[in-house]
Amino acid sequence: MHDNHLSRHAQQVLTVTQGKPHLHGPGADPSIARSWLRCLEDYHLDPALTMAPTVLEHGRVLESRERLQQVLQIAGNEMSSLHQQLSGAGHAVLLTDARGVILNCVTAPAERKIFERAGLWLGSDWSEACEGTNGIGTCLVERQALTIHQDEHFRGRHTGLTCSASPVFDPHGELLAVLDVSSARHDVSRQSQFHTMALVNLSAKMIESCYFLRCFDNQWLLRFHLQAESVGLFSEGLLAFDGEGRISAVNQSALNLLGHIRGGLLGKPVEAFFDCSLDELLGRASANASASWPLRTRDGRHLFAVLRGETRRPLPVAPVPAPVEAPRLAGICLGDAALQADFRKSLRVFERDVPLLINGETGSGKEAFAKAVHNASQRAGKAFVALNCAAIPESLIESELFGYRGGSFTGARKDGMRGKLQQADGGTLFLDEIGDMPLALQTRLLRVLEDRQVVPIGGEPEAVNVRIISATHRNLLERVGDGSFREDLYYRLNGLEVALPPLRERSDKSQLLDFLLAEEAGGETILIEEPARQALLGFNWPGNVRQMRNVLRTLAALCDEGRIGLDDLPAMFRQVQPLLVKTDEASSGQPLEDAERLALLNALEHTRWHMTHTAQQLGVSRNTLYRKLRKHGIARTA
Repeated sequence: MHDNHLSRHAQQVLTVTQGKPHLHGPGADPSIARSWLRCLEDYHLDPALTMAPTVLEHGRVLESRERLQQVLQIAGNEMSSLHQQLSGAGHAVLLTDARGVILNCVTAPAERKIFERAGLWLGSDWSEACEGTNGIGTCLVERQALTIHQDEHFRGRHTGLTCSASPVFDPHGELLAVLDVSSARHDVSRQSQFHTMALVNLSAKMIESCYFLRCFDNQWLLRFHLQAESVGLFSEGLLAFDGEGRISAVNQSALNLLGHIRGGLLGKPVEAFFDCSLDELLGRASANASASWPLRTRDGRHLFAVLRGETRRPLPVAPVPAPVEAPRLAGICLGDAALQADFRKSLRVFERDVPLLINGETGSGKEAFAKAVHNASQRAGKAFVALNCAAIPESLIESELFGYRGGSFTGARKDGMRGKLQQADGGTLFLDEIGDMPLALQTRLLRVLEDRQVVPIGGEPEAVNVRIISATHRNLLERVGDGSFREDLYYRLNGLEVALPPLRERSDKSQLLDFLLAEEAGGETILIEEPARQALLGFNWPGNVRQMRNVLRTLAALCDEGRIGLDDLPAMFRQVQPLLVKTDEASSGQPLEDAERLALLNALEHTRWHMTHTAQQLGVSRNTLYRKLRKHGIARTA
């Protein structure tokens, strides 16, 4: 049966590429037909060949990940969020380099083997030249977002996959990576991929923007859009320029908004394109730019902009009120009495070299708590090194944690690589999501804790002086019970267990709100009007402190005249806040329900509550959309 399917698919490919009319099926799409023709004529591939994909050597994968280290850091949270928005089941979220080599994969642990059987291995090469028409490889060639659905794949062995991929470009317009969502389910329709493709494309743009901002952290950065409220969102234009006012880089949105090609901007004076002098522009700069101001281009386009950078010519400003008293510890708010007590206990045992185990929901501030303990301890001047055990592929975590000696395996760097344990020598190693550490590495970590020695791959033992703080959102005792976590390691790490409360249960929410806003405002005074404050405090915050920080960062960036009103809040706060205040069960216990509610509200806000456009964006019918709105109690207020 399998051979018959391969033969029929190969015949379909040959029929299309020989130019014979094909009114139905994948061959009817000209872009698929072009790709199939490339596979036959340029790459000389056989559609019936069942050979597994080419997988790079371990050392070369490590080198590729090191080259894209910043991108992988930025993309990690975005990929996890995307996987959650897709309700997880049946999906793999992949990030590749510009050659099509898979460098990271987020999927449910129980489904990992399914995708590996489909060839989606870490280090596997999914370029079009190797695997024929597929989401990743064809996206690299076409340089645009696309979906390759089942029989549209060139190779018959891949026709069980549906892949939606979007390119990620660097600040100079060069391909940096590809973000892809693949499904191995046979009941996936092409229409259902409209919603998936929209989410993938949005996530890719978010990664692009964050990478751009990080690359030009030390230059002036102009952020602009046609609407004031869109400055700070992923669709904004980004333009970086140096100390002489010459343009260093622009993103695609900036090119679209200015109506120029990249070559016509780079190296040119920024004032050649905007109706103001360089001094006037720099006078608007702020180290933490927030409120946008009108900016007109030389050809008469009206924009709104903010400029990040050091102010050269200060503008007259109103007297700044005395700042609120700073919290006792930088980087963390401890207004909750129970949290304060836990912090004092944690610091006391940490100073005695007793390991800490921090438990709490995703986004509840586990790393911030660990770093605050480190900074308040006698090790404050030493390194604080964090490793997320869930964000690093299983096959690479050993090298990341223990390092390796030069030449210890094929493709290894000549000078080797220091692992996180060696980097943390004298300081603190923070192991986030410790519950996801593979069993074999748990054994090696236990040995390090007992012997105080690290053995790099292919190397000799090295003494290390490191203190361990670990964290997890899982129930480790349950994992001990099912055999996925070593009991002896659990008791070795659990010198003191601290349970961080979710944001909805903290007594210092109001204080935390002001604390985070002050950090995101960067020294500017921003007031939250009382109705807006009550809406924010009444919200359920399924994403905890991390979500609150992201929301406040956006509000601070879009704030006008130093005030945040109810109308400035995203729709999810304005529309459902009364419901969330009244019912506790709308929170938490059902993360998939919360994720669906947020996805609906984000789509509604994006389309300005146009129901037909919202349904199209989500890939559902209007009837289904209305049913889901009733289910979540979402209704537009007057």
